[in-house]
Amino acid sequence: MKVSLIISTFNSALKLRKVLEHIQSGSILPDEVIISDDGSNDETLELVMEWARKIPIKHVWHEDKGFRKCKILNISLNSTNYEYVIFLDGDCIPHNSFVADHKNLAQRGFFIQGRRCFVPEKEVSKFINNKTSIRKLFLSGKLSGYFKSLRFPKPIIKINRSQRGLIGCNWSAWLEDLVEVNGFDQDYEGWGIGEDSDICSRLYNLGRERKFVYGRAIVYHLNHPELPKSHHLDSQKKLSNVIQSGKIRCDNGIKKIKESHDR
Repeated sequence: MKVSLIISTFNSALKLRKVLEHIQSGSILPDEVIISDDGSNDETLELVMEWARKIPIKHVWHEDKGFRKCKILNISLNSTNYEYVIFLDGDCIPHNSFVADHKNLAQRGFFIQGRRCFVPEKEVSKFINNKTSIRKLFLSGKLSGYFKSLRFPKPIIKINRSQRGLIGCNWSAWLEDLVEVNGFDQDYEGWGIGEDSDICSRLYNLGRERKFVYGRAIVYHLNHPELPKSHHLDSQKKLSNVIQSGKIRCDNGIKKIKESHDR
């Protein structure tokens, strides 16, 4: 099984560098890394060019026109032919076994949802400047969500279709399932509600279940100020409609990316 790791980012090259360092030092490498770039400046491109000598990596970019994570993720999905896709955010540091865990947990009929613990905002600068480490933060008790930072001898797996814990910074699915639901809904153009829960809800509606996993597939989120939430009410209404209606395919999804690419 070949795996594509898609890392979403926007103007956070220092954080992204730390993510790539941890990917490179992991127990296994993904077959490709796609940097899904929502309009960053040239610093991110230069970083990708540097890392292209170290790991199989490519840069997928579109112009910055506001928060369009769903669209750049669809463009990224359209650029891979690998059968399994892992999603990671560029401000989430993966555990050494992150890729291996997602790969080992993969099973037809399911998608995988990992957990995250949190590096406090006041510690982030020290971490990205190599003045502290995940290990030091762990030992000093500075990680928030400590339980979710632990890798257990055996994973705890809950199989369900719950809305609780649907996050886009740490999950994985079969490419054919993602294409079947028409990828991410590009009508969501704001952060925080819908862009992640929507596609997972449509996977539920497709008949897929979630492996909600503790003790495996761990990431350490680098905390930051929250983005504006003025769109949340409209996004929540849209998401609620998807859940209640049983909708499987979104209208504004990866098919439009494919059609545009084929022209």
